Amino acid sequence: MPSTPPERRRGELRIYLGAAPGVGKTFAMLGEAHRRRERGTDVVVGLVETHGREKTQNLLDGLEILPRREFQHRGVDFSEMDVDALLARAPEVAVVDELAHTNVPGSRNDKRWQDVEELLDAGIDVLSTVNVQHLESLNDVVQRITGVQQRETVPDEVVRRADQLELVDITPEALRRRLAHGNIYAAHKIDAALGNYFRVGNLTALRELALLWVADQVDVALQRYRTEQRITETWETRERVVVSVTGGPESETLIRRARRIALRAGAELLVVHVMRGDGLTGATPELIARCRKMAEDLGATFHQVVGDDVPTALLEFARGVNATQLVLGTSRRSRLARAFDEGIGASVVQESGAIDVHMVTHDESHRGLRWKIGRNALSPSRQLTGWAASVLLPGLTTVLGLYWRDDITYSTDLVGFLLATCVVALIGGLGPALVSAFLGAGLLNYFFTEPYYSLAVNSPENVITLVAMVTVAMIVALVVDRAARLGEQGARARTEAALLASYSRTVLTSPYPLARLLEKIRENFGLESVALLEKRGGDWERVACVGARPCDDPDEADADIAVTGDIHLALRGRALPASDQRVLEAAAGQALMALRQQRMAEETRNAQRKVETTELRTALLSGVGHDLRTPLTSIKAAIGSLRDRDLTLSEEDTSELLETVEESADRLNGLVDNLLDSSRLATGSVAPIMRPVGYYEVVARAMSAVDERRAVTVDVDEDLPPVEADIGLLERVVANVIDNALRHGRMSPRRSVDVDGDGHITQDEPEVAVRASTHGDHVELRVVDHGPGLHKKAITGVFTPFQRLGDRDATPGVGLGLSVAKGFTDAMGGEITAEDTPGGGLTIVISLPVYEESRA
Repeated sequence: MPSTPPERRRGELRIYLGAAPGVGKTFAMLGEAHRRRERGTDVVVGLVETHGREKTQNLLDGLEILPRREFQHRGVDFSEMDVDALLARAPEVAVVDELAHTNVPGSRNDKRWQDVEELLDAGIDVLSTVNVQHLESLNDVVQRITGVQQRETVPDEVVRRADQLELVDITPEALRRRLAHGNIYAAHKIDAALGNYFRVGNLTALRELALLWVADQVDVALQRYRTEQRITETWETRERVVVSVTGGPESETLIRRARRIALRAGAELLVVHVMRGDGLTGATPELIARCRKMAEDLGATFHQVVGDDVPTALLEFARGVNATQLVLGTSRRSRLARAFDEGIGASVVQESGAIDVHMVTHDESHRGLRWKIGRNALSPSRQLTGWAASVLLPGLTTVLGLYWRDDITYSTDLVGFLLATCVVALIGGLGPALVSAFLGAGLLNYFFTEPYYSLAVNSPENVITLVAMVTVAMIVALVVDRAARLGEQGARARTEAALLASYSRTVLTSPYPLARLLEKIRENFGLESVALLEKRGGDWERVACVGARPCDDPDEADADIAVTGDIHLALRGRALPASDQRVLEAAAGQALMALRQQRMAEETRNAQRKVETTELRTALLSGVGHDLRTPLTSIKAAIGSLRDRDLTLSEEDTSELLETVEESADRLNGLVDNLLDSSRLATGSVAPIMRPVGYYEVVARAMSAVDERRAVTVDVDEDLPPVEADIGLLERVVANVIDNALRHGRMSPRRSVDVDGDGHITQDEPEVAVRASTHGDHVELRVVDHGPGLHKKAITGVFTPFQRLGDRDATPGVGLGLSVAKGFTDAMGGEITAEDTPGGGLTIVISLPVYEESRA
């Protein structure tokens, strides 16, 4: 079997990044080119911009320089890198300066970095340069710093993918000295540059931007290397502080303390919350949202991880982000509880390894177990049933025990009362269970414990029985209460997930997502009105609203959700509970997405309209220019001949010249009419006056304006039912279609020719047939020609403005006739289509509905 050719190696990209022009990027790049050449590497200079710098020019000596490709754009000569020649030369290393450069129109690619991508794909290593102000993500930041907008940018991802990225750094003072000595710009530009772009503050800020950007890329590369090599231990290359929060009252204290630790260390701060695997236990969403907001306000990032083993999940996260310090709160457990389980903090300290752990005290430390009495999670009907059962079931157990007193033992009675207590706990929770326990213990002691019918306690066993029953009641009731709470949280989570999924679908699929989304929010939460407000120029404006009495200001709302600082979701109708806050915040975020989507769609439509307008204008100038010039030239020439006193013209010549003027004027008149009709259609100002119209009458009127009537065969029956149309518009439609057929439906070259007796060649006249017939509740007029016809793909665009038989011939006309005909036909509620003529040619079909009275 033939061997598979090896896959082509992709070239390596090395980029020299600088903070400003003149730092020495090109100098360093050319130095590397010389070093590689000395080692025997085939190096070619694709393009280097010296900007008149003598030292840079000297470095080009000894290197092979590829000639540039010359371009001319708008009458000006330009030169660009010859990518084709460089690919054909195929060196090992290509030197390509100024990666962000925009190529001259007509070049192989729009951007130089795209040229470099082609070289890399061809297996050629590339040395290149770029300044920090040309990075896409920093372009606006640099503009705010320097006041200069950089129009040439390169995507950050292109630079990030570089195999080697080298920062060429120099202090602002040294760069200004280099500029003052004339090593960067010509003498007449030095003072302006020093006073504007090359100010010390500007250069310092740009240098910091470059250092931070490169540091981030180095950090990404390090993380990628650690992942590839499966390295989990911490490398203290950069300080990172991770603070763990539970969402409890002490969380804010921990975040603030960790922020101070991070500031002193110059470190990045990350706030993490470990969520249990069931997703329901732990802090409430409101508390987590508050921690997230505080983290963001303090410039930290907030993260949530899932794990049932909190210490392990926390340390895995810290090692994953290469953290050097970990901040925890001291345990809230009591001393007795910590005797059995040291808690999360102690486990983290033991397993932290190279990560420093800070234990921060807070007001909640060592308070031990605290009872929190909250809202009963059971429904009112279930609670009522539980209270009734707390009395009935112990009474029923007593009755049954007395009935079978001689057949059962004391232990059986005890089990019966315990069972009753458990059932009551399952039904009604803690309160009814305690009542059932105490009542059952009393009845057991009174009726079934010696001495009978007495509440005296003569045996420690009776006390143990009472304690056991109360303990069982509490345990079962607490389990029931916890299960009910988790079930309630689960049901609410499912409801919230369904609402959020519904909102997402609305934003993604609805043709009017913002209005539909606000209407859904109003319906879901039973509100009177929902309004999305935006602050513009200090005043609030309604961007969108649904319902009655929408708010004009956030202060008027019963509930106000801040999406951003300038965009709020204002709700009116009722005060909403805090439990709805999370869903409403998510819904507000979806509303912001819908607003941006709506605005982007509008901008896209505007851009599309501008493109279409530009294309229309270009086509108009292209088409009308020739067709206006031709008849005007004929008129001017004919009138010039008529006015020439030195030229003797016969009556026949004069008549012919006047006929030429008249024909040319008619052509101009038809052209102007079509342009005006096209303009009316574009602005939507065509208002047809509908009445019954006969095709026979319309065709006759249209034919009166046709010069080549002898080439048209008309077969339209007077008895055809009238159609519902505007007679003036329909006449224009028929006239345009017939004129189009006469212009373009010329005889096919395959048709026969005759030679008359005088030896002159005569050929058939172009023939156009006009026929009409009924088809259901419509009457169809067919204009048939036997010319060359159109390709099937071209038929669909035959009604497009400025299309003239595929723009392949020199037939006069700007291609508006059929476009105007289609516009008028659509305005009258009809349909115009094009189809092939059997045997060759094109048939235009005009279909209009029969007048209503005729149908009846």
